[in-house]
Amino acid sequence: MFKAWVLNKTEGVFDASLRDVDESELPDGDVLVQVEHSSLNYKDALALTDSAPVVRKWPMVPGIDGAGVVLESRHAAWMPGDRWIVNGWGVGESHWGCLAERASLKGDWLVPLPPRFDTREAMILGTAGYTAMLAVQAIAAHGVRADAGDVLVTGASGGVGSVAVSLLARRGYRVVALSGKPDASGYLQELGAAEVMDRAGFSAAGKPLQKERWAAVVDTAGSHILANACAQTRWGGIVAACGLAQGMDFPTTVAPFILRGVTLAGIDSVMQPLVARRAAWTALADEFDLNQLARIAHDVPLSDAREAAQQLMLGRSRGRYVVNI
Repeated sequence: MFKAWVLNKTEGVFDASLRDVDESELPDGDVLVQVEHSSLNYKDALALTDSAPVVRKWPMVPGIDGAGVVLESRHAAWMPGDRWIVNGWGVGESHWGCLAERASLKGDWLVPLPPRFDTREAMILGTAGYTAMLAVQAIAAHGVRADAGDVLVTGASGGVGSVAVSLLARRGYRVVALSGKPDASGYLQELGAAEVMDRAGFSAAGKPLQKERWAAVVDTAGSHILANACAQTRWGGIVAACGLAQGMDFPTTVAPFILRGVTLAGIDSVMQPLVARRAAWTALADEFDLNQLARIAHDVPLSDAREAAQQLMLGRSRGRYVVNI
């Protein structure tokens, strides 16, 4: 038996409970793992609070992130005792996830834990850190150098935004952080932001083309914030879009793309091939300043995961919730 958060919906009535689960209930997988740490992402909060239909089948154990040790393996690449990370692949949505003491996963989904990280450190970063690195890599691959001009990070006090600010600043970019939390300025400057802007000026409809400012953008918001960021991106710049905190809509025109040559790059972390995942985690291990982890992390026990998810949905959190399993 092991502890797990189990979500269920019967005749439209939703239930989320932390309960004992027998290993015989686990879904098919060729690697049985012990989960040492997980994290809370926006998608996990949606699932735990039933705020959006992210769960594809019931019952479900949420938790799209996990890190721990292999207990049993029928996969050639994994042996008992190996340390691993998982992000995405439908874990916590269509396959039981990692807000649990045990999980049954596919070995093809797992990435080796970089030696520089322990499982807690890896989960402070989690999907947010991995996604932020994919966005930063897209900006670099586009040819935007550190001296090209300001880089905007929207939703900067959230998980992806916090890590993106730190990574970009460490690479030498001048980072402008956009946030709706007035008390987050000091936090964002500690992470490396050269300037902090209020998101209010981006949150409503704006002109399709505005004054050029950004050499690149990491956007976690979508909707009007993304539209305004695109409208302000300089000729030939890139906007790496990886979130929808404001909304899934995109109320803009083609003007920034055909008149300024702006590239809108979608950053998907869920179905990235293994080679891209390994490269992102290797880069995180090489580049991320471990001293920043204490600024980003909020530790919660497994028993408090749903309460923390509610705080995340209310916009009362910043940085990352790491769950001690």
